[in-house]
Amino acid sequence: MNKIEDKAMNRSLVVVGAVLIQLALGAIYAWSVFTPSLKDAGWSKTETQYVFSAGLACFAIAMVIAGRLMARIGPRKLAISGGIVLGLGYILAGSFGGTSRVLLILFVGIVGGSGIGLAYVVPIAVGMRWFPDKKGLITGLAVAGFGFGAMFWVKLAGAWGNLLDNLGLSLTFTIYGAAFLAMVVIGGIWMIYPPEGWKPAGWQPPEARNNHGAGRSMDFTSGEMLKTPQFYMILITFIFSAGAGLMTIGLMKLFPREALLLANNGLDEKTAGAIAGTSMAIFFSLANGLGRIIWGILSDRIGRKLSVILMAATQGLFMILFQWLAGTPAFLYLGSALIGFNFGGNFALFPTLTADTFGAGNIGQNYGWVFLAYGVGGIFGPILGGVLGDMGNFPIAFTICGILCLTAAVISAAIRSPKKRET
Repeated sequence: MNKIEDKAMNRSLVVVGAVLIQLALGAIYAWSVFTPSLKDAGWSKTETQYVFSAGLACFAIAMVIAGRLMARIGPRKLAISGGIVLGLGYILAGSFGGTSRVLLILFVGIVGGSGIGLAYVVPIAVGMRWFPDKKGLITGLAVAGFGFGAMFWVKLAGAWGNLLDNLGLSLTFTIYGAAFLAMVVIGGIWMIYPPEGWKPAGWQPPEARNNHGAGRSMDFTSGEMLKTPQFYMILITFIFSAGAGLMTIGLMKLFPREALLLANNGLDEKTAGAIAGTSMAIFFSLANGLGRIIWGILSDRIGRKLSVILMAATQGLFMILFQWLAGTPAFLYLGSALIGFNFGGNFALFPTLTADTFGAGNIGQNYGWVFLAYGVGGIFGPILGGVLGDMGNFPIAFTICGILCLTAAVISAAIRSPKKRET
């Protein structure tokens, strides 16, 4: 081994740290487990989505800031800072929030969402530096914990730990906040870049895909990227695809429970709620995590663009069909798994699609801008579902999102690699 390899950390530790961080950050997908308690406290279906949407929007906005901060303070400090902000948000919600709409939007939505956004990009950017030979796989693994985390936190609050029943909403928030803080801080210890000039043994970087030749000359800065039509095509595709999945997550306890009660006269509300909870906590969450890994592996073989087209097109069909699947437990589980699997693919495919299109050198900053799509989707998707749900029109919401996903597939098919101008 050469001197650079001698100094390099074992890159498997990056994977451990990334998964630990993402398990904590995946708490935002566990929001649906809290919505029944808030409905019992007098919140409307639409109001239960305000916290979720605020968290998603702040998550995305903080990602843009995180991309710039990472270049200044480094990935380790940024990850640890995000963990502290996330943890404090939930601890403050538990201490002072109660069932207050304003305080829960502030502490869980704005503060907690911002903490997630600060830490989220770190494992992706660091992982791509340590695994340039397996960008799709490492990105999938790095964000898989985010999907699996939802299952853990939902079940801990519900069937596994009964935290909500035994301890109540506020104390559950406090416990979660302390856990999130500890996990992200520990995982952040391994969030460092490899030494300058390091590369995996036996791996040679591919030639640059433009006329500038080898090296990092094909890397677009954020300013250059924002001037290309490809950026906006990727952004719109991500908005439609993510918005559909985020709406499903926000409604996974509410819509299936109603659909099951309507379709099964002998089913009581508690049983219907348990079935709906299982569809989210087990089937959606597991498939969400697996989708991140499998779509990442698949994209290394067939390419990012084709993978995005397949994911968006099939997601459109699954969303449209879900309104009929949700009334039967077996089909509900199947539909939840299929939508969760494709939704998870967004987070493996769009970082690598961004890197392939605009270069990996500035991925931390560039993906922050692309990830704004997640915030936009997180506002329109869940609120669309909540508003139509209050009107008794959940099926229309799923149909609209399904059509948007099919549109996203068409847009992504038209994406071409941009050419960087000579300077």
